[in-house]
Amino acid sequence: MRVLGVSPFHDSSVAIVNDGVLEYFCKEERLTRVKRDKMPFQSIAEAIRTAKGIIDTYVIASPTWSTATNETIEIYLKKITGCKVVERLCDEHHKVHASNAFYNSGFDTAMVFIADRVGSSIELENSQTTFREAESIYLADYPAEFTPLYKSYFLINKGISHDVQNAKLEKILSSHNNCDISASSTMGIVHVYESATSLIGQHPLENGKVMGLAAYGNNKNITPDLFSDNVANDSKFLYCGYTKNKEVLNVNNKKYYTEEVTPENYELYADYALSVQLQTQEVVGNLIEKYIKQTNTKNVVVTGGYGLNVVCNQYLTNRFPKLNFYFEPLADDSGNSIGAANYICRKHTNNSEIIPLTHTFFNHLEPVIPENIGENVTVEKIAEYLKEEKTIAMFNGKAEAGPRALGNRSILFDPRVKKGKDIINNIKKREWYRPFACSVLEEDANEYFDMGNTTKSLFMTSSFNIRPKYKDSFPAITHVDGTCRIQTVDESIPHFIEILKKFKEITGVGMLLNTSFNISGEPLVQSFEDALNTCKKTKIDMLWIPEKAKLIII
Repeated sequence: MRVLGVSPFHDSSVAIVNDGVLEYFCKEERLTRVKRDKMPFQSIAEAIRTAKGIIDTYVIASPTWSTATNETIEIYLKKITGCKVVERLCDEHHKVHASNAFYNSGFDTAMVFIADRVGSSIELENSQTTFREAESIYLADYPAEFTPLYKSYFLINKGISHDVQNAKLEKILSSHNNCDISASSTMGIVHVYESATSLIGQHPLENGKVMGLAAYGNNKNITPDLFSDNVANDSKFLYCGYTKNKEVLNVNNKKYYTEEVTPENYELYADYALSVQLQTQEVVGNLIEKYIKQTNTKNVVVTGGYGLNVVCNQYLTNRFPKLNFYFEPLADDSGNSIGAANYICRKHTNNSEIIPLTHTFFNHLEPVIPENIGENVTVEKIAEYLKEEKTIAMFNGKAEAGPRALGNRSILFDPRVKKGKDIINNIKKREWYRPFACSVLEEDANEYFDMGNTTKSLFMTSSFNIRPKYKDSFPAITHVDGTCRIQTVDESIPHFIEILKKFKEITGVGMLLNTSFNISGEPLVQSFEDALNTCKKTKIDMLWIPEKAKLIII
């Protein structure tokens, strides 16, 4: 059965799944060059144009049903395909997140934890108020069993009458038999995190910037008690209309709102970021601990937007060393087109085949690369250039589907360079306090990093402590707290392992700084033209095309 899934709203995407196998995926922003593009019209058209066979059904998955967005997509689908029925998964946003991550995990059964900014809604007729999903925990099993164990909702419009609020709670309870329900706050875990993001004038979907800033904090108790019994203490927060993004702020520090964090003023913002990081990850751990004890499972899947928090993911693996964790690399909404299509496919066919995710190099189609470009180059020469502190952008095959560059759309640099972080942040036009990840030969990872009970980190979904003897060896990739987000590289990525081995031959170091091939505010490059354009407007030195053994000096 071939199913086409559409996930509109921010980070929109389209996927085709055939009997559990992903045949097509595209994130709309890569085609339109509009970051977080909401309406995936180009991706839909390309999916249908290149489909490998007849599409049996279509499904739309979004946080909630919106006439302006979803009906427009539905009408468009029916018009260009002639289909009569489009299935909807718009009231099960967290289950769609869970579906994508569980089927990718390779586990036969697992507990799935989702923490997301805004999930599906519970509404009453003739009422202006809404409960929206904040966190969910499911017990997942094949072929398409997602049993809710815990659902946390946040309340929009706090000032409603108790009668209306109680009626909504009754509706929630009746829709989730034998499921623990929390619905006493106007905040979720991600909203609490956003209070730090909004404080520094950033868009609420840019929480990764706060994660980097938190490592500079020293006073972790600057704002205590952001949660009570694992639920956000919303008396500590308010929604502010005067901020750039009109989002949530902490009542105690709203007067410090800024749109620029500098080396002179960062302390307060870093301290609050640290408070938010520590308290949110502790709540995540508390919830996981409670339901692990209840289910007795050893397999845990983490997804939703908060699932991209690599600091929390490291905390979880350290706190629960006997558990098997899978952190979904497409944890934001971009993966929901896959989750929806796979869920519908397996539900209708009872397909229980386990197909673990092994790479993310599946965005859109193989790019067209012009003939007779650049100069011939060997991998040995590329390694020499890197040793000479050249900045090399790598363009190879299909782009990565998720937000992490893993070797096909990467910017590479020598991790030993003292000012390397500043050099690359300047090229990418990023904030000064943001760290960089590295890619390391799998067999060398445990030499440089404390890998705990694992040997692999395929998707850069967790950070690791750098071993003390190397604390000063790799300043370009060592964050101020002595950690680094890493990707372990093996023979499954031939062109990448080759350059890492060559670099090790001439330097003794089997790792490279690896960051996404884009500049701040722009999507990852998709086409060869995107790559050239990005190089020309930055200080990138060279563009390397491994599959052609070509190098373009910018």
